[in-house]
Amino acid sequence: MYVESIKRKQGKKTYTQVLVRESYREKGEGRSKVKKRTLLNLTKYPKELQDAIAAALRDPNGVVEALGNPDQGRVNLHEGRSIGAVWCVARIAQRLGITKVLGRGRQADLALWQIIARVIEQGSRLSAVRLHEVHALADVIGLGKGFNEDDLYDNLAWLSERQAVIEKRLFKARHGAAKPSLFLYDVTSSYLEGEHNALGAYGYNRDGKRGKKQIVIGLLCDEDGEPISVEVFAGNTQDPKTVASQIRKTATRFGCSEVTFVGDRGMIKRGQMDDLNEEKFHYITALTKPQIEKLLKDGALQMELFDEKVCEVQHGDQRLILRRNPLRAQQLAATRQSKRIAIEKFVRIQNSYLAEHPKAQVETALKRVQEKISKLRVAKWIHVEANDRDLRIIIDDAALDNDARLDGCYTIVTDIKVEQADTKTVHDRYKDLAKVERGFRMSKTGHLELRPIYVRTEASTRGHVFIVMLAYMIRRELERAWSSLDLTVEEGLDSLKTLTTMTLKLSEDRELHQIPTPREQSKELLDSLDIQLPPALPSRDICVATKRKLHKRRLRH
Repeated sequence: MYVESIKRKQGKKTYTQVLVRESYREKGEGRSKVKKRTLLNLTKYPKELQDAIAAALRDPNGVVEALGNPDQGRVNLHEGRSIGAVWCVARIAQRLGITKVLGRGRQADLALWQIIARVIEQGSRLSAVRLHEVHALADVIGLGKGFNEDDLYDNLAWLSERQAVIEKRLFKARHGAAKPSLFLYDVTSSYLEGEHNALGAYGYNRDGKRGKKQIVIGLLCDEDGEPISVEVFAGNTQDPKTVASQIRKTATRFGCSEVTFVGDRGMIKRGQMDDLNEEKFHYITALTKPQIEKLLKDGALQMELFDEKVCEVQHGDQRLILRRNPLRAQQLAATRQSKRIAIEKFVRIQNSYLAEHPKAQVETALKRVQEKISKLRVAKWIHVEANDRDLRIIIDDAALDNDARLDGCYTIVTDIKVEQADTKTVHDRYKDLAKVERGFRMSKTGHLELRPIYVRTEASTRGHVFIVMLAYMIRRELERAWSSLDLTVEEGLDSLKTLTTMTLKLSEDRELHQIPTPREQSKELLDSLDIQLPPALPSRDICVATKRKLHKRRLRH
């Protein structure tokens, strides 16, 4: 790491850039190249601070002597802001190309601020502003002007407007000319706090939040599970209706051809298959339970074909891959049994109440049990009837056996030819959808906490979800690097947050953040990412503060 001055002429004027840079080795085919990258731009800082940082990089242990004589009282040392986590996340954002594709300027800086804030301190725009009080984020990303939560809300709209361009640039930076031939796509929903989100609507709620509006989120990933694009739909949008836009962006925005699209069961139906065929794309998906039952009824499939080993059947121009997962079958059987026990317990409670209260209405107790049965979705094989003042459960064994016969069974369907992919390959590619599901878990309820969502406008909603996707890309990189350290990403970031700067007070208007040598665990975390901390950072004295009447402003976003 070193300070480099770069001069360039433009007309009769000469411009000088002062940069903190580091050298690294990039491995290629059979050889490696030494390259360098910029970590900080010091051009706008005072000359004495540039010299101080250059001295610190040359001799970290002698930085104080380079700045002044502490015995004369000219240098005071006190605790500064946290540096470890923000420096680490900022460097990963730079390495993944996120910093570059955001571009330059104030809005790009604010977007980067929000992404880093989402990784290290999840929360609202208000909490992202307050991040400045604890973390040296402004100094790390070189923010030149202060802001408040209003600016971050406006920045969400800026991100939403530029999302397509940013995604296209990230795709090109990651894949180059070697474009992927397989895409994984799945959708989820996320509930909203409030009633006035522009995209909010009542629909199939995967969060189990009854009575709350939601939005639908579609995540498109490559075959490794790396996020490529995220899209937000109205909360009542059905899964198949989200597929067409993914096909268009894959073909046009990302310029891919001869692609195989992998989607969950019920998502890719006949209309979506036709759309894929128009682009000469292929598909891998799965049949729903009613579709499997129809094929069994028509004689196209037989129950004997569902086994722990994968089996393939040709059905018209489609290949059907069949399997029974015994573990899943056991889980469903256990769930069904637990529901039966719950209903039996509930019936006993109702019978006890009827016995203790002679004036209690049997019809009321019967209705409660029926509602319980309906809520647990077992009305096909459990019924209840009243005999005088005693409620009894009736189990329809034939209906129970019919309901359980497809437990653990699934049927994958594809139009890919056998010579292009064998049975196991098709089966494994469908199972790769678990990578997208994992991304949803990390983004929604896990580390990144996409929900609950408080923003209101369509642009703010799309910008918020896009920030979470970019933060998830960074999290994946941290997870890969720290997988061998027996630490979660959250634990690693918490450890790095304890690494704080020591502020050298040079004079009334001159400060420098000196970074101490990391302790063993912090050093191990940074080394696993091949990241070095500079011995010192310039201080940016900017005003980052929240406004008082936040709730009034928030209502408009």
